[in-house]
Amino acid sequence: MPIEFLGMGAGNDSTETSPATTPFFDPQYAARIARIHEDNNWDHVLFAYNSTTQDPSVHAAWVAAHTERIQLRLAHRPNVSHPTFAARSFLTLDHIAQGRLTVHFITGGSQADQAREGDFLAKDARYGRTQEYMQIVRRAWSGDSFSWDSEHYRFEDFASGLAPFAGKRPGISFGGSSEAAWSVGAAEADIYALFGEPLADAAGQQEQILARAAALGRTHPLRWQIAFRPIVAPTDELAWEKAHAILGTFEARRSAGEVIDPVRHYNQKPEAAGTQRLLAAAERGDLHDRALWTALAKAAGGGGGSATALVGSYDTVTQAILDYHDLGFEIFGLRGYDFVPDALEFGQHVIPQLKQEVAHREQGRTAEEIRASQAAARARVLAAAS
Repeated sequence: MPIEFLGMGAGNDSTETSPATTPFFDPQYAARIARIHEDNNWDHVLFAYNSTTQDPSVHAAWVAAHTERIQLRLAHRPNVSHPTFAARSFLTLDHIAQGRLTVHFITGGSQADQAREGDFLAKDARYGRTQEYMQIVRRAWSGDSFSWDSEHYRFEDFASGLAPFAGKRPGISFGGSSEAAWSVGAAEADIYALFGEPLADAAGQQEQILARAAALGRTHPLRWQIAFRPIVAPTDELAWEKAHAILGTFEARRSAGEVIDPVRHYNQKPEAAGTQRLLAAAERGDLHDRALWTALAKAAGGGGGSATALVGSYDTVTQAILDYHDLGFEIFGLRGYDFVPDALEFGQHVIPQLKQEVAHREQGRTAEEIRASQAAARARVLAAAS
């Protein structure tokens, strides 16, 4: 079970710490940042979605045409199109990318951002719609003619004339930290994505999801993904200098009355369970486990998404990621605060040693032996935290 890394397929160079020096969507920058990931040991790039961004599917198609190997992770919200149309759009993109597509289905963690595009369903109803949507998309990819009549969608005698590239359908990725999300992801996802929580919290979520998968009789194993903001340097001291400089920028922006993340900013309690869990971990302390730093989650003003950092030297962060890999996390979503230099530094100084170490650890072991070891590691982490 190799370790893989997912970076940000950004359309411009703005981050929480610096304004854009490029147009809002800059095709040349988009191609360049994707190629930097491709050429520096990364495996995937993410095309994010919210109500303000460029169309991520068109963005991804542009990148597909300007890269050769990097896998494309396309974020998609079910409220923006009918699933039969989306299924054909995804297949079209996968043909352009020659089989490099995984679709990440987003239920939506902000009612306000959903409403900006005409979606007024309550949160649990949105999860029901997302599950139907994923089921329809997967069935449409089979090429069979079928009809559908359920709570959220109805159509008759649909069939896609376009088949998956080389006979292999795109992957299905999904995330969420509520009970409703756990149930949907356990049933439908190939990859289950979580935000970067402390080890015991992440292991607890895995156990909840696995229990639901077992109750459904699922036999195909889930793949696990987790997201962090990496802050690395040659030494721990230099990494912490960088981390505190980023925190100082956050605090200065907030003192000036700026909103650091306008899409996921909350004046009251955030709606998304994942964001609530990150903030709860931050209230318990700034530093968890080997290198997990939660101060930025608080300083961002309650913003959701990937808001916790792994801070340390190349070796320290390597070991911290291996701690999560021991629990079964195979894919690490990592987005720096300065896209180009951070992708280069992490790709050149951390990813190679992680891939080498994981290959060494898993040499000669079967998939069943690896999964048993992961289950034992989760049990140890949970027992130590209880």
